[in-house]
Amino acid sequence: MPYIAASSEIKTKPTQHSVKELRSIGIQPDILVCRSEQPLPDEQRAKIALFTNVEERAVISAVDVDNLYKIPLMLNKKHLDDIVVEKLGLDVPAANLSKWESVVEAHANPEAEIEIAMVGKYMDIRDSYISLTEALLHAGIQTRTRVNIRYVESEELEANGNGRLHTADAILVPGGFGDRGIEGKISAVKLAREKQIPYLGICLGLQVAVIEYARNVAGLTGAHSTEFQSDTPNPVIALITEWQDRSGSIEERTEDSEMGGTMRLGAQTCHIASGSLAREVYGQDTIYERHRHRYEFNNNYHPVLAEKGLVFSGRSEDDLAEIIELPGHPWFLACQFHPEFTSNPLDGHPLFASFVTAARSCQGLRLPRVARA
Repeated sequence: MPYIAASSEIKTKPTQHSVKELRSIGIQPDILVCRSEQPLPDEQRAKIALFTNVEERAVISAVDVDNLYKIPLMLNKKHLDDIVVEKLGLDVPAANLSKWESVVEAHANPEAEIEIAMVGKYMDIRDSYISLTEALLHAGIQTRTRVNIRYVESEELEANGNGRLHTADAILVPGGFGDRGIEGKISAVKLAREKQIPYLGICLGLQVAVIEYARNVAGLTGAHSTEFQSDTPNPVIALITEWQDRSGSIEERTEDSEMGGTMRLGAQTCHIASGSLAREVYGQDTIYERHRHRYEFNNNYHPVLAEKGLVFSGRSEDDLAEIIELPGHPWFLACQFHPEFTSNPLDGHPLFASFVTAARSCQGLRLPRVARA
């Protein structure tokens, strides 16, 4: 609802007009949730109720809050859930929002503060990484950590070097398509590996980690992905033409296939090796994570990379690489899937929680910081 600061007045006319339009097509609302910068005064609520034929108690003032996760608690205090249950004729127990209260309390009172550098290629459009951003914030709630994210354009690293990453407590390389900024991402992986900075790679983040390791540790000159360099002498990442989905069906794709219709999509089975970091993080041998990609690790290079120390700790049903990690590194793990898609503020996700915990631990070896109130 519009708030006119000059007169300290909330205008109700737009709300009245909106309800009038709804009623003109046969829709009579039972509840109005009115968002505004300032609390809606009782006299304004009464006015809206009068002109919209909605009970005054069902005109809910939804004032802006500083934390998204406070909204369920705020609406509960205004009895929105009770009114909904009553209108639907449901016989249910009273809402128990103790878990939400814990989420809000943990978010407001962190015990530590870290900075994670997210190196991507779509930084001008932050919503491209909204799922990852939220997953990191969820991990912060689970570990009582204030997670600050420094968004770094990978092309900037190509032009100016990776100096901006040296002070980060951890580095994350997310997914993406196309060759723009790829060398910048590879340089970020190299820095994380050599300087013992916790690293998490998601989808393309796994692929650039493989490329970096193949080039700089395994000595595979010109190692690359055929997505970016079709004539690479060492195609450690390539287009797999056939794979098996979770139902057992065979999916196929080629270089000429439409991108959207030939991705490896949805939840897939991943078997985790015992004794690995991934096994420690997940606490189980088999997991199901969601995918959205076309290119895969080329298994022909498994022997040489494994001999050089790269651990393939997660494999799909049809033996595609799902997780890689580096023993001896404080925390270095990359996955072909997208764990951020299943994170939520109540439970978080074990992979992100472990990553944030590692960033805190490694930060203590460099520049400890105290969380701001």
